[in-house]
Amino acid sequence: MRLLMLGGTEFVGRAVTEAALARGWEVTVFHRGRHAAPRGARAVHGDRTADGGLVALAGGEWDVVVDTWSAAPHAVRDAARLLAGRAGRYVYVSSGSVYRYPGEAGSDENFPVVDGDPDAAATTYERDKRGGELAALDAFGPERTILARAGLILGPYENIGRLPWWLNRMARGGPVLAPGPRDLEIQYVDVRDLAQWILDASAAALHGPYNLVSPMGRFTMGELLDACAEVAGAPDVSLRWTAPEAVLEAGVEPWSELPVWLAPGELHDTMHRTSSRKAISAGLEARPVAETVRDTWEWLRSLGGTPPQRPDRPTVGLDPAKEAEVLGL
Repeated sequence: MRLLMLGGTEFVGRAVTEAALARGWEVTVFHRGRHAAPRGARAVHGDRTADGGLVALAGGEWDVVVDTWSAAPHAVRDAARLLAGRAGRYVYVSSGSVYRYPGEAGSDENFPVVDGDPDAAATTYERDKRGGELAALDAFGPERTILARAGLILGPYENIGRLPWWLNRMARGGPVLAPGPRDLEIQYVDVRDLAQWILDASAAALHGPYNLVSPMGRFTMGELLDACAEVAGAPDVSLRWTAPEAVLEAGVEPWSELPVWLAPGELHDTMHRTSSRKAISAGLEARPVAETVRDTWEWLRSLGGTPPQRPDRPTVGLDPAKEAEVLGL
């Protein structure tokens, strides 16, 4: 198989590239040259946001294109149109955020989506992703397009900082504000499981939208934080499980100050209770929480504890002084 990876040097793109190389696929990585492409991939450089930025892709043929773009949809439009006659299939890594809010617990790929414009400049994340979907569909058609609607993505190479923050917090030690309830279910997809599914789906010539996230109820907040404490926790680390009402009353922001966590309710159901049965039936697997956490910690330690940070995303995590205040220390 011949893969063209648009991106391929950071988080999701890097995982897809490495997985394809491990299978013996021929991989071309198109990127801006800010980071080195994985060894074994052919790198071509260009900036898809600039005039003439796709000139390096003027020639060549591929079996599949994988695109993770999450800004102005017209960048997806331009790339997909350029490649439609020279590539067999287009995989657009979209997001569960394209579904209208609020979601419903157990909703699947038939749930209503937001409006999007394939010709638009950047607007909001969910509309940009929907616009990207429409751009891919317009150029490749529904039979040659896979819409990989990923949920929360965790694992090595994460450049948002969610799981790295929890790991570094455990490494700092002491009492840790653990937002409850302990058995609160969470959903995410390990970036490597996402990558493997994308490659399998491409080889199998699948098409259409798929929710790429772990099965509902498989993982809990307690399991995630226990695993973080086990692999990274200082000797004196202790989880102080705190009722969600108390966390919210203290002015702590879910998701941003306490990554991954959302209090039970409408937003939690939208983000952490989505059906992924279709993708699971098509081969999606969910490795154990402990494996995702351990491998992310090992990667993080190889960087000296400081993870990369996407410049277009805010930093996450709770200020130590605020945490201590909430815990009454």
